Amino acid sequence: MSEDFRAHVRDETVRTFQTYKGMADKAVAQISDEAFFRALDGESNSIAIVMKHVGGNLRSRWSDFLTSDGEKADRDRDGEFEAGQGTDRAAVTATWEDGWRVLLASLEALSREDMERTVTIRREPHTVTHALQRSLAH
Repeated sequence: MSEDFRAHVRDETVRTFQTYKGMADKAVAQISDEAFFRALDGESNSIAIVMKHVGGNLRSRWSDFLTSDGEKADRDRDGEFEAGQGTDRAAVTATWEDGWRVLLASLEALSREDMERTVTIRREPHTVTHALQRSLAH
């Protein structure tokens, strides 16, 4: 893979993530707190739970991205799917923003050469490009 192509993939991935975050933020800004925490049915997650999960996932996957497994020992994945006592919109938004901050900082720090490296997610090897695509799809 050429250096220019690796840089292009990285840069386009950053732009795509930023676009998706912007769309989600604009949509969430339009709903009430009640709608934010309401699940459509017993099989669905509320917007708040989805945001809490995505924030936790991004923080776990992208913290120390090149040097540690993407599933961090301190992550409480199951807890991401619970509103929890006293959870409010500000707390969920803080988790969301923290995950995105970690992701975007990690992506911006990737060099062209890093795009050829292998990382682990849940003890499985992934190329950096595959990890990027996996995270986008999530």
